[in-house]
Parts: sequence; structure tokens; C-alpha cells
Amino acid sequence: MTPPRVGRQWFALFTVAWLALWTVQLTPLQLLIPLQLNTPDDAAGWISGVVSSGLVLAVGGIAAVVAGPVAGGLSDRTRGARGRRRPWAVAGVALATLSLVCLAGASGPWLVGAAWIGVSVGTAVAASAFTALIADQLSAQRGAASAAIASSQAVGIVLGVGAIVLLGLGTLGGYLVLAGFLAVAGLSAALILPDPPAPSASEAARVPRGFAERTAALRDHDFAWLLTGRLVVNIGNALGTGLLLFFLLYGVGQSPEAAEEQLLLLIVVYTVFVVAASVLSGRLSDRSGRRIGWVVGAAMVQAVASLLLAVTPSLEVAFVSAALLGMGYGAYMSVGLALATDLLPFPDDHARDLGFVNVAASLGQLLGPLIGAGLVALVGGFWLLFAVGAVLSALGGLATLRIRAGAPTRGRASAG
Repeated sequence: MTPPRVGRQWFALFTVAWLALWTVQLTPLQLLIPLQLNTPDDAAGWISGVVSSGLVLAVGGIAAVVAGPVAGGLSDRTRGARGRRRPWAVAGVALATLSLVCLAGASGPWLVGAAWIGVSVGTAVAASAFTALIADQLSAQRGAASAAIASSQAVGIVLGVGAIVLLGLGTLGGYLVLAGFLAVAGLSAALILPDPPAPSASEAARVPRGFAERTAALRDHDFAWLLTGRLVVNIGNALGTGLLLFFLLYGVGQSPEAAEEQLLLLIVVYTVFVVAASVLSGRLSDRSGRRIGWVVGAAMVQAVASLLLAVTPSLEVAFVSAALLGMGYGAYMSVGLALATDLLPFPDDHARDLGFVNVAASLGQLLGPLIGAGLVALVGGFWLLFAVGAVLSALGGLATLRIRAGAPTRGRASAG
């Protein structure tokens, strides 16, 4: 039975939830953690700060890899008056909020890393619950919902970085504002969004299964290639965006104050194109029903953006690349998530398998700075960082071509 169409209130609450999640994930990644761990006066030089940032973000990514699918699988099995998804959304938001408060008082890689793990796990748990609502409650509007997630990602960066830079909040004030925003917006959406019971699916998901059965989606041909492409494209995107503050400071020689201002402007340009591309491509892919071509083309646009910076690493080119990167990434994430919901192999395990989809994106974004830090340290500059980002973006897009659309694996009843 096809689910009924949802209205504007559903989309408004869903978008607010994702705006909060993206803001608290990406603002520390882009600005606050690099500021906390920057070492301009360290005896080892500024590269040690780059490496520390990459390591901290990678540790959070590994934690998210585990937390997302586990929480998704548990929510598939959850029964009770409070719903299947809502308890996990609330718990994830609460953990991330408390961890942000801890980050505000942390110093040094060890303490910052420990608190960042809490943020990463909390947001992964909440994201798995909110993403499952697409498969639970939508059919013809999946592209629009995916566009809401992708556009919220871009707006979240601007909202977080803009508030901190323009208001001069610093790291302490920045983290506390992020914690308050997530607590209000995330909990409101989690408590108000509908979470209708699904007794049959929940009962089927509660049947005891082993590790092989619980990871069966990873062995589904189409779904595995989708996850591979999503991971690789997100690493490529993170190589182009994750170390931007360090690029502005040490790649083009900006002062700390100017670098923060230019970072905000670059993020605004990036955001405009992410939002426009995600909304347009998501709706067009809903109408056409053909998503793979959109996904591949978007990844190639992102590759061109990184290649430009590798060839001509300047502030002017950075703005052109920000526009192209936003255009490619917005379309990729919007249509790519809609494609993922179309390819879910096991109807009884939507949240678990969408947890893998979320993790592929989150892990790519959090591993990118670690890989990028190694590339920067290897050559003492940023050209290799952007070149590898271009190659990975293209390869991730091409991986999508391995999907056999319409394969008979769709629609099986359970993993085991």
C-alpha cells in the first residue's frame, strides 16, 4: 500500500531536525575544532595542528560508523507506545547536546577527541531515526525529503559558522550556542513528527539473527555499489572542504581574522548552490524516476571543482570552485539519498539499512580531513589534497554505474 502524501508541517519539522543535526556536525568540523587544535606557534609547525584535527575527526567518524547502523537496527526492533524511531531520535539528540557542552570546555587532542566521539555518536543515532521516516512514511515524495536533507546540510554550515564569526562567539560560546540550538530544534522535531507503529515490520525485525544476516544489505549488489560510491564521493567532498580554514591560513596566506571571514563567504557561495541544486535535482528526479544519471553527473561536477583548486590554488579560484562543488554535491546528495531509498533491499529493516547510507556519507566527511592531513603533510602544501579529491569524486560517481536498476533483489521480506 502506497503511503499518503505528507504536508508542509511534516516537511518543516523534518527540515528543522536535519538543520540542527548538520549545524552541530559541520560547524565544529569546519571551524571550531581547527581553531581549538591550530598550532601556529608549535615547534613542529602548523602541520601538527592539521594532523591533530584530522585524527580527531576520523575517530569521531569511526564511532559514527558503528553507532548509526546499530541504532537503526535497534529502532527497527523497537516496540512501544512512544514509537519505533522517536526514542532513538531523542536519545541521540540528548547525547550530542551534552557532548557539545563538554567540547566547550575541552582542550588538547585527547579531550577534544573524546567529546567529539559523543557528538558523532549522538548525531549518528538521531540521523538514523530521522532518515528512517522517509522509508516509513513517504513514497512519491522521497526526492523532496532527500533534497530537504541535502539543503539543510549546506544551510547548517552557514548558520553555524556565520553566527560564530559574525557574533564573535569564539569556541566556548560557539559550542554552547550549538548545544542549545540542537536541544530545542532536535527535540522539538523528534517529539512532534509522527511515528506511526508498524507492528508486522517491527515483529519481523525482532527475530533473532546473526551478524551475517544483520549485514546482509552490504552484500546486495546494487546497495553495496551505492554505498561505495557514496563513501568515496563524500571523501572527495571532504578533501575539498574539510581543511578550508587551514588552506586559507597557510595555502593563500590569509591572516586569522581574514581567513575566518573568507571561510564564511566561501561557505555562503557553496550553500547557495547546494540548496538550489539539491531542491531542483531532487524534484526533477522524482518526476522522471531516473536517478542514476543525475548522481553520476553531479559527482563529475564536484570532481571539476577540486581539479580547479589543484591546478590554480588561489582565493579567486576558490570561490569558483565553491560554486561548482556546491552544485555537484547538492545534486549528488539529494538524488543519491532518494536512490538509496529506492534500492533498500529488506523492507523490514529500513532504519538499519539507511543507517549504512548515513554512515557512508558521515564517514566520508569525517575521514576526509584525516586523509587530507596526511596528503598535506606529505607534500607540505595543498595541491595533492585537491587532486586526490577530484579523482575520488569521479571514481565515486562511476561506481554508481555498476547499479543494475530494477534488479530482482528489490522487495525481499527480510534479511534472514
